Amino acid sequence: MRIALDAMGGDFAPQINVEGAIDALCADPDLSVLLVGDADDLRARLARTGYSGERLTIVAAEGFVGMDEKPTEALRRKPRSSIAVCWRLMASHEADGIVSAGNTGGVVAAGLWSRLFLKGVKRPGIAVVLPTLTGRTVLMDVGANPDAKAEHLYQYAVMAQIYSREMLGISQPRVGLMNIGSEDGKGNELVRCTHDLLLNSRYEVGFVGNIEGRGLYLGEADVVICEGFVGNVVLKVSEGMASMMLRRCSDAVLQSLHSEKHLAASAFENLTRRYEYNEVGGAPLLGIDGVCLICHGSSDARSIANALHGATALKKRDVNGQISAALA
Repeated sequence: MRIALDAMGGDFAPQINVEGAIDALCADPDLSVLLVGDADDLRARLARTGYSGERLTIVAAEGFVGMDEKPTEALRRKPRSSIAVCWRLMASHEADGIVSAGNTGGVVAAGLWSRLFLKGVKRPGIAVVLPTLTGRTVLMDVGANPDAKAEHLYQYAVMAQIYSREMLGISQPRVGLMNIGSEDGKGNELVRCTHDLLLNSRYEVGFVGNIEGRGLYLGEADVVICEGFVGNVVLKVSEGMASMMLRRCSDAVLQSLHSEKHLAASAFENLTRRYEYNEVGGAPLLGIDGVCLICHGSSDARSIANALHGATALKKRDVNGQISAALA
């Protein structure tokens, strides 16, 4: 498995990408990493780690897409940017997958420009795994396609169901459609059309009907489908809410347990880790002919290493092959 790692992507790049790559390589003897970015800087950082460089290749790039830049404009001005080079490496079959903690819009835009879509896929989408009261739920799409059509959402249901089954081990994932009400006939035209497609699908998609926002974290479905605009808002609100609640709970416990502060802090550290993005690494851009994992901008080395492992797992489980067969 050869992964092109966007070394310049992320709030703490490139150091965390160098460290994450080395950690992943040490844990997986079948992994090779193409470290894409400022070649001179990366060589210097790699030399300071003392790593032998085995299965790690530096690929030169010129610049990167900043978090505050408009993706399409930045890609036009920087055709040799690190994420653009990563996609070209996968297009030329020099890499089997891509991992990036950089500008999400830049990653998606470069992918759309490459047209590396699986046969039959109209638009790729980002799938993210969220914790619920009953386990874990895949939410798709969370930002790749804010102007989705009903056909796109139907394909997201098929792709996310396969991802849930193969990567989360849920034998028969229940698929729900995000809506303002659970009754049939609710929602705008896009949601109603998607509902009809899912209800009358020839492929056994496991559709259980509409899911309201609160049903997401109650675990009413194993897969929840929505357009990218809605999904991104849900994801960002969820991140903020979770951070606020954990901090408030931690402060309350620490104030009531003066002599046991270290125990309380340890307990909440373990609880927080269960829901942190760095434990799962990244969110896959499903529908791509290859593997692409998008990491949080605040990722650390552990998150990058986990994303590299996740990319390998996607390849080994042949998620793409199953998606292509289902959409044929």
